[in-house]
Amino acid sequence: MREALFIKKNAQKWQEYEHFETDDPDEMANRFTTLVDDLAYAKTFYPHSKVTQLINGHAVAIYQSIYQNKKEKYTRLMSFWKTELPLVIRKNHKTFLFTFIVFAVCFLMAVISSMRDFEFVKGVMGEDYVSLTEENIANGDPFGIYKNTSEGGYFSNFIKLFYHNVRIDFLMFICGLFFGVFTLHLLFQNSVMVGCFQYMFFAKGLGIKSVMVIWIHGTLEISAMIISATAGFIIAKGILFPGSYKRLASFKKGLKDALKIMIIFVPMTLCAAFLESYVTHLMSESFDKDGKGGIPVWASISILGGSLGFIIWYFVLYPILVERRLKRRYIAASNSLIS
Repeated sequence: MREALFIKKNAQKWQEYEHFETDDPDEMANRFTTLVDDLAYAKTFYPHSKVTQLINGHAVAIYQSIYQNKKEKYTRLMSFWKTELPLVIRKNHKTFLFTFIVFAVCFLMAVISSMRDFEFVKGVMGEDYVSLTEENIANGDPFGIYKNTSEGGYFSNFIKLFYHNVRIDFLMFICGLFFGVFTLHLLFQNSVMVGCFQYMFFAKGLGIKSVMVIWIHGTLEISAMIISATAGFIIAKGILFPGSYKRLASFKKGLKDALKIMIIFVPMTLCAAFLESYVTHLMSESFDKDGKGGIPVWASISILGGSLGFIIWYFVLYPILVERRLKRRYIAASNSLIS
């Protein structure tokens, strides 16, 4: 059978499987068996064709659904964090990479602009904020801004920081509904602000010390910002680039993936706000003129290393490993059915 005839004969069935999901285990098993038969035929006669990859993708998706539905209810939460969310992250790795590149480019643009004209920093951060920071540096307390807590104490400061970060990042997420334009705008604004803020300390010879203080909480805080912006872009992508899906179906799939990704944003933002409220100011005391109190440098390095390690592992490496593991299981299941 020619490939064109094979596609014409089965295209409607594949589209139905793709666009109309089912929770019926018997129907899922029937679909999986049918797709495995089609995949065996396609691999035999059209091994390098795109249609073979398409069938393989549909079969993998159904196999993953069958595998997840076999889980007991009490393991559902663990399954979400160990398998389901990493697969969603892996599926959207290119969007994560795009968001990170946008952040990095805007950050570098801010640094270069600040190097050429320090007035750029004042324009972005505000003259009052820059003047206060310069005054703290002159007084031997360069990171004194982190010692200023609200009248309610550290807990009140923690709540305010958490609310502030959630508000900005949630806006990035929800603005994906407007084709990602405002998400991009907010990401640009905040990335430039981070670049200017960081350069301000490097320009005063406090670069390494600022990294040790600011990025105690900044690693998770900025990562959460990138995650929420990515979620917004996923929604926009579902609207603008539906691919083989109908636009509404593509939007629903994108929104579903974005909501799953935003779940991890909450604990990360909580942790970042906690670190900024209760830990960052302790590290800042290690670098003031008295040098008393505070926490040792190795503690800052440990927190930084742990936070960065978690981000790289859970958002880059682990999703790839989960995908490969499930593919091996799928291939084994396919081979057993074909034989």
